[in-house]
Amino acid sequence: MRRRASGSSSLHPGGLHAGGGGVRVFAQAGPVPPAPAGHSWESLMAHALERARMAAALGEIPVGAVLVAPDGRVLAAEGNAPVALHDPTAHAEIQVLRRAGPAFGNYRLGGCVLVVTLEPCAMCAAAAIHARLAGVVYGAADPQAGAVVSCAEYFDAQSANHSIWHMGGIRAAECAQLLHDFFATRRNEQG
Repeated sequence: MRRRASGSSSLHPGGLHAGGGGVRVFAQAGPVPPAPAGHSWESLMAHALERARMAAALGEIPVGAVLVAPDGRVLAAEGNAPVALHDPTAHAEIQVLRRAGPAFGNYRLGGCVLVVTLEPCAMCAAAAIHARLAGVVYGAADPQAGAVVSCAEYFDAQSANHSIWHMGGIRAAECAQLLHDFFATRRNEQG
């Protein structure tokens, strides 16, 4: 069994899911390697949080993502942009994949790691698989649409044609609070 990320029992590190009924064990996601050279997982998540805050300031749902090359280069950092771009696929994860391909020189981003403030949805998880990412690190779990461990297990599915290690819970409380505050403000503005 893989190690649990520190913090709340609702964190979803790799092959674990803690919920109302206790801990449920998922298929192994593979060992989580150390952060790329020159970084920590927390510092990379801080960069993603910065992008999430920028997205919120523009009226977008505050999700931010960073894509890091195996040598530690940050290939792309983006926030959600579906509203601004009039594009339902313009999630932060898709945005960094689109920007990182040319910077990496290939549409397959082998060895690269995605760091994102919210557990990826089905669309973004599938895109990560097709991009052949090495790993995905996320902050807050998404119990309504998360496709890593919360609602589906895209990376650990037998049908997946590429294996991606994953770890959740990095700065989870901060990532979740940003979303909570954004939606609370929206409800107050509407009510």
